Amino acid sequence: MSLLCLRNPQRARRIDLRLLRKIILYTLRDVFQEPHFELGIRLVAADEMAKINETFLQHAGSTDVVTFDYTAENSIPPTGTDAGTSIPPSLHGEIFISIDDAVTQAKQFGTTWQTELARYAVHGLLHLRGFDDLNATARRKMKREESRVLKILADRFRLAQLQRKPKIKNG
Repeated sequence: MSLLCLRNPQRARRIDLRLLRKIILYTLRDVFQEPHFELGIRLVAADEMAKINETFLQHAGSTDVVTFDYTAENSIPPTGTDAGTSIPPSLHGEIFISIDDAVTQAKQFGTTWQTELARYAVHGLLHLRGFDDLNATARRKMKREESRVLKILADRFRLAQLQRKPKIKNG
């Protein structure tokens, strides 16, 4: 079974969630070959991200991505009559992405916030696949994989279209 839940309570940018869902599902199924997953992805403002970062990681201020991996916590083998047919998810977690940080870092790195959003989603997925960025060597390896996947996505999708156009009001 696969489940992807996207939430967007932030109001800094209008985001095409249908396109973001397609990008994430393509990454999971086609790039990573992950058929079974249970993921929640929440797009948040910097103030909410700062609360998450401080509460759970004891780091001050906002950050671009926070990932919670629940795979190990939920690795209880299935029991009962359907035990042989139940397949646990290979990826199970939540990814919080700060859109405010995407906007800020896009200006800093000379890219677009839409590209940063896609990069952060990939970054969170890589964490769920076991990548780490706590030391320089692991960070370089993760960054290379992140860039490789982002190139695939940029070739397949028009990332600029992640910005949803405002509705035109008839007056």
